[in-house]
Amino acid sequence: MREKVTIMTLGLLPFIMVLGNSMLIPLLPTIQSSLNLSTFQTGLILSSFSVPAALLIPFVGIASDRYGRKRIIILSLVIMIIGSVYACVSGFSVDHEQAFQLLMTGRVLQGIGAAGTTTLAMVLAGDIFQNEKRSKVLGVLEVYNGVGKVISPILGATAALITWYSAFFVYPVVALVALIGIILCVGESTEGKDVMTFNVYIQKVRKVLKREKSWLFPLFSIGGLGLFLLFGTLYYLSFLIEETYHIDGFFKGTAFVFPLGAMTLTSYWTGKRIKNNHELMNHLMVLGLCLLLIMFALLIFLHSLSFIMFFLTIAFGGLGFVLPCLNMFITSSVKDEERGFVVSLYGTVRFIGVALGPIVFGYWMQDTKLMFIFSFMFLCSSAGWIGYEMRMFSRLPIFRSREVGR
Repeated sequence: MREKVTIMTLGLLPFIMVLGNSMLIPLLPTIQSSLNLSTFQTGLILSSFSVPAALLIPFVGIASDRYGRKRIIILSLVIMIIGSVYACVSGFSVDHEQAFQLLMTGRVLQGIGAAGTTTLAMVLAGDIFQNEKRSKVLGVLEVYNGVGKVISPILGATAALITWYSAFFVYPVVALVALIGIILCVGESTEGKDVMTFNVYIQKVRKVLKREKSWLFPLFSIGGLGLFLLFGTLYYLSFLIEETYHIDGFFKGTAFVFPLGAMTLTSYWTGKRIKNNHELMNHLMVLGLCLLLIMFALLIFLHSLSFIMFFLTIAFGGLGFVLPCLNMFITSSVKDEERGFVVSLYGTVRFIGVALGPIVFGYWMQDTKLMFIFSFMFLCSSAGWIGYEMRMFSRLPIFRSREVGR
């Protein structure tokens, strides 16, 4: 029973992180008109959350290795709650400029807090659980991530029927529940108590990156690119659905369920099936990348809403095959004392993808065909890189007779 509660509590951490941006995506046109914002300022509402998180995640990983995962997670949740309060207060300001400043302050604080959520949840799961149980728990975390992405747009679009800032009241409530669960139900891992000096730690990190760069960097690239494409296309869909097809409110939120739901289902299935089977992981990654490539290639030529929704559903279903495999590769192929920083770097790359997606797609969507051509080209480059290095994966510690650090 305690183990189930621990997994559920850890799952709330990626869920909260997803709420940070996914719940606001369908609200962006409403917020833009309510506060008289430019397209660039509207994109900043998402990026002001993701950029601080991306910059701080490596330092959060270092801090968690030195002072303990649980302690840093608690601090992160407290900061997120404070930021949520700022974001809520912004809705009561009658001055649009002041409201935007308060909103940005709150979003930055939320992003600082988010730096210690998803990544440390993955690291702590890697510390606490072993072997097949670890792969299952990491898959569950990805499912919470996906479920959050599915539910968030519906919550946001529904809340917008009341007022544009109603959605911000959800954050402090969920963060408080997670905070209580972490304090009462989740124990500290022994691995997250590194007492090395900072200089020694950085030297070890350099050695790790030099030793593992041949497989680590391509895995990072596809993880970051996947989130870049996901949040970029969702940003594009939000404006397409409202401005072109005039769909708003609850029904607008449900439109996001299809691609995000497909990703959630395949993530859950993949997390349960992969265990330590490296051949299956390789096959699922190839399948997922092929689905992404084919669907984005078709999107270059077919732009109606029905085709876009169908192709994105299949594409992000493919991404659901890829992400749990990436999580398992990265968390299980380094030593315990290296895991915090390596997973934090991976989290940074993912957050950079989330941050850049809305900004870049906001510029690209002026020419839909060109937008999907660029997306396809990026996918080809990343898939080619990871395909070239796929031969290295069989040499990773996770696939050898002994597991590193155990």
